This record gives sequence, C-alpha cells and structure tokens, in this order.
Amino acid sequence: MHLEKIKAHQQNNFGRYFLGILAIIFLFVVASLPHYAVVAYKVGLANLATMDVVAFLQALPSNTTLLLMLLPFAVTMWFILALVPRLHGLSKTQFITSRAAIDWKRVRFGFLSVSVVSLLSFSLVFFISPEEIQWNFDATSFLVLFVIAIVMIPLQAAAEELFFRGYLMQGLAQLFPTRLFPLLLTSLIFGFMHYGNPEVDKLGPLIMVSYVATGFFLGIITLMDEGLELAIGYHAGNNLLIALLLTSDWTAFQTHSLFLDMSEPNVYVYAFIPLPILAVLLIVFSKKYGWYNWQQRLIASPKA
Repeated sequence: MHLEKIKAHQQNNFGRYFLGILAIIFLFVVASLPHYAVVAYKVGLANLATMDVVAFLQALPSNTTLLLMLLPFAVTMWFILALVPRLHGLSKTQFITSRAAIDWKRVRFGFLSVSVVSLLSFSLVFFISPEEIQWNFDATSFLVLFVIAIVMIPLQAAAEELFFRGYLMQGLAQLFPTRLFPLLLTSLIFGFMHYGNPEVDKLGPLIMVSYVATGFFLGIITLMDEGLELAIGYHAGNNLLIALLLTSDWTAFQTHSLFLDMSEPNVYVYAFIPLPILAVLLIVFSKKYGWYNWQQRLIASPKA
C-alpha cells in the first residue's frame, strides 16, 4: 500500500523528513513576508505590531490581500514537489499516489462533490433566510477575484494536502508501526493550524471541531484511497466556493464574492453541521471507489 511502500523505500528514516519539514516551514514564513511588508508600508510598522488578525486582513483591498495570502502556499507547493525527488528519491507521482499515474478524474470528482454540496447548502440557506444573503456582485472586482482564485486557490489547496496528508503523514509513518498515529497527528495539527483564523475570534474555540473533523476527513480519504487526489480536489473545491460564492466580514477569505452573508453566525451550526455532510461524502466516496477493510487501512498497516 502507498504509505507502507514509501516507508519501506525510506527505511524508517525520519531524520530527512524532519529536515524537510523545517525547510518547508522556513520557506513558507519567508514567502509570507511580502504580505507583512506591504501592510507595514500601508499602515506603518508601529500599527502593524498592534493589529489583530481581522484588521490585518482588512488593511489592503481584498483582492490584494487574497493574492498575498495565497502566495506562500503556491511557493510552498512547488518547493515540496522539488524537494521530494532530491531529498527522498521519490518521483512526484510516487509521492502523491499509489497509482501508476496521478488520477485527475479523482481530483475532479472530489472537486465536484464538495461543489455540489456547497451549492445545495447555499441554496437551502437562501431559501430559508433570503434576507440574510445580500447580492454583492461587482463586475470588475469579481473578474479580478475570479482570475486570482482560479489560479491560486488550487495551488493553496494542493500545498496544504501535499504537506499535511503527503509529506507530514509520510514522515510520521517512519516513526510509528501503524497508520493510526500519523492519521491522528496530522488531523489534529491541521485543525489547530487554523486556530489563528478570524473565525475562531468571532465564534470561539468550539469552531475547532469543524477544522479538526475536516482534517480527519481528508486524512481518511487519503488513506482509504491510497493517494492524495480526492483530498486535493475536495480542498480546492471547498476553498474556491468559499471565495467566489459567499463571504462575510469575519472569515479568513474576505472577497468580492457574489453574495455577502449578513447573518449573525451561530457557532453550533458552523461547528457541527459539517459533520454529517462529511459522513455522507465518505459513504459516497467509499461506494464509488470500492473501499473496504476500513480498520486495517486506517488503524493497522496493509502490507506493502
């Protein structure tokens, strides 16, 4: 199986992964500096030091903010793909999937699945409370947003999946005899990496339930499907719909989207409503791709 083949190829050598993780984090921080530099130029260094997350994200025009916010992810994605062959002797395909070639149909299916769910959810909310959804379309601003989102958000989603469900999970697999701990640790780290998001400031720490659950969902579909394709497609589709369809003044993605959410958010809705939706998607994916032996694929270790 995918994780076990990589583990055998790397001969339980976590040291190189540790160096790689440090290099990836360092590059991401460096690639984030242009955003801080532009904001500092706009508001001054003294004001930058006292800004909270929301003020920082609103300091520049939203399209500029989105571009600068996504830039480090794009740089990181290409860096990971360049690092893996050089440091670990794996081809890009070997790193991403157990299949002989990357299955782009799986990427598209993951993308379309979350897109359908998001559109249905939006339609339901609009039907129930149309007064809370405001038409926000501005042709010029939306066109610029569309170009930025179509180009950069798939790179951002791919970067997160390549790092968390790819590099970090494969690195942790060098330390543990089963798949359970890499799944647990990558899911928790992914969830709590979002703790600095403005959504947490607005809704409180209970919203972390949704982030951690999403981390587990993406980890589960990666392990069950023996590849990253579904996770990359799902992540890209989810983030694109968030950026283009509906935004609010308290989320990490504050964009010139088609609609603006004017409602007062309920933390229980945002924390717990995604859980049954993710469960349904797991069932859909498992039926389509014939997943079986869940315990061994998620907890034990299938033989390479």
